[in-house]
Amino acid sequence: MRILTIFAILAFLLDQGTKRLVVHTLNLKELGAIDVLPPFLNFRMGWNRGINFGLFSDSPDVARYVLIALAVVVSILLVFWAHRSMSRAITFAGTGLIIGGALGNALDRVVYGAVADFLNMSCCGFSNPYTFNVADIAIFAGAFALIAFDDKKTA
Repeated sequence: MRILTIFAILAFLLDQGTKRLVVHTLNLKELGAIDVLPPFLNFRMGWNRGINFGLFSDSPDVARYVLIALAVVVSILLVFWAHRSMSRAITFAGTGLIIGGALGNALDRVVYGAVADFLNMSCCGFSNPYTFNVADIAIFAGAFALIAFDDKKTA
């Protein structure tokens, strides 16, 4: 469980730290866009009031509180699941990444009323219209770890 806690805290702090740096210190919230390594990496301010890719972003404000509660409840359930799984360290690390990312985005919803997204990556003639953040990366990496390194797979 210590591994889960460490990875959750690291994901949460890295997410919140990068948001503080980019959104506030670099003033992306006012500038709207900063080209870092165009077209590969750009900062584009996005406020996501919905779920992935802005789905349901026009939902009533009560949806914000539902999404906050959902992130907290799922995080608690994941802790219990990981504790009972008696699995390898990768399970705890992946679960920690998901929890840290989910709570990072939930805090954004509490503080800003929306999730602060700022990373935009494009390549090879494809212009990506979406933004994401470090919490999203942590959630994806954690889910990938749980799926790819599951030691209970059946043949």
